[in-house]
Amino acid sequence: MRFMFVGDSMTIGRAGDFTWRYRMWQHLSTSFDGPYEIVGPRTELFDTTAGAPVSYEYGDPSFPADARRHLSGWGEGWLHMAPLIGEAAVGVDVLLVSLGLIDLGFYTDSGQTAENVRRFVAQARTANPSIRMVLLPVIPNVRADTDAPFAAEVARFNELLAKAVADLDSPSSPLLLASVPPSYDIHHDTYDGTHPAASGEHKLAAAFADAMHQAWGLGAAYAPALVSRLAKVDSV
Repeated sequence: MRFMFVGDSMTIGRAGDFTWRYRMWQHLSTSFDGPYEIVGPRTELFDTTAGAPVSYEYGDPSFPADARRHLSGWGEGWLHMAPLIGEAAVGVDVLLVSLGLIDLGFYTDSGQTAENVRRFVAQARTANPSIRMVLLPVIPNVRADTDAPFAAEVARFNELLAKAVADLDSPSSPLLLASVPPSYDIHHDTYDGTHPAASGEHKLAAAFADAMHQAWGLGAAYAPALVSRLAKVDSV
């Protein structure tokens, strides 16, 4: 089974990060019953000094090169990924998608962003009619604490995302809406109010792992004790 991560800066990560992609690879390596592969056209991290995705300095240098693959970009959202997903989705079984914050922050309102979600799904299915997708709602970042209109747009988009998943779900190409981790706290689970720190990485991986396990029977539930223990170790 082939998995591909699709996301923005929270998914690509910056130089030195472990990334939630790494946490998911760890989880799949110990819990997935059968062969699997992580695929995608990119492997880099974002280098904040260079201002470009040119780093390969992952938090764990032993993170295998073939497990680092993804389709994620710093500053990229549904608007940017919809035109790319058709070619990238060929041969992929499951898309794990975390997008939307950058769209709402800089490019499109909630309605336009939701239309780009539908465009993304259509393009992926055109290339691969049996593809499965797990979509994560937008987690409000620190901007939402002080910018009420932005917070309202995030809430509205998440409603529209849920509607899109309900409308577009199909037995031949299932769509699944993951749940925002209930304990996710941007003041403790991120390093800047937006991007996940170690504990946040574990919680994002758990959101996708638990959704797939509960709905489709893929893999296992993400171990809560593991989230707590590894987050403490990685933050030392």
